[in-house]
Amino acid sequence: MKWNLFNSSIGIALGGGAARGIAHIGVLKAFEEGNIPISFISGTSIGALVASYYAFGKSIEDIKDIGEGLNITSVIGLSLHKKGMFSTRSIETMILKDLGNVNIEDANIPLAICTTNISTGEQVILRHGNLAKAVCASTAIPGIFIPIEIENKTLVDGGITENVPISLLDKMGAGITIGVNLNGSQNYSPPKDIIAIMGNAIDIAIDLRTKDQLKKADLTLSLELEHYSRLDNSKQFDDLYNEGYELAQRKIKKIFWYRRIRFAFYLKKLYLAIAPFKVPNIFTWWRTSD
Repeated sequence: MKWNLFNSSIGIALGGGAARGIAHIGVLKAFEEGNIPISFISGTSIGALVASYYAFGKSIEDIKDIGEGLNITSVIGLSLHKKGMFSTRSIETMILKDLGNVNIEDANIPLAICTTNISTGEQVILRHGNLAKAVCASTAIPGIFIPIEIENKTLVDGGITENVPISLLDKMGAGITIGVNLNGSQNYSPPKDIIAIMGNAIDIAIDLRTKDQLKKADLTLSLELEHYSRLDNSKQFDDLYNEGYELAQRKIKKIFWYRRIRFAFYLKKLYLAIAPFKVPNIFTWWRTSD
């Protein structure tokens, strides 16, 4: 929350989670039906892809149609490059076809994309420059996808540094920040192969960091999607879409109440900033799932 009591603009951060990102579409649909305008949007990995389509004016139905055709074979290209087994060329081609050769700063809704500099470990926030390249960088899982070179930086998946990029929204000027976490469950599916083992290991490491980062959000939508695949949910598309839609519908009423009692949250933030000692966070329940 920014230091402006009267700033009620809403920013939403869409987290990474590979094929589970279908749930993001359902979340956005619920916000539209609830007449809650999104003033700022950020994304990591699959969240960056969905956020980009939404920020550039694609309708929910259009995004659903595109999402139904996505699976692991449609978004990767085999590569013999020494820095990765696969390329993100298919993702780049898809974005160029659907949205054109556009820049991030041209979006209808201010957009930020989270990536990681694999040479330094630093978070790199992209708010300007070629959209397709930025999304490819944010989705480039290191060791699997070839990193993307942007402005002499070697960029990979933003999930390494901030899987639900809530901090980007504060920097953009959002008054109320909402994070959508696709990995809200602390339970992980029993791995059946090496890919699943690697996936679980990555999820565990990222989730530990995400838990702390999401404390900065005013509201968190945490989805328990461990029963869905990271690679292909085309046969469960509607179920996964409804997971996001139904949770967001339940949470929307909290946003209205948040606006009504915003003054209380503002005083709490002010007190925490000047208090010489740590006080219990009695407002934690606003950030947890129903």
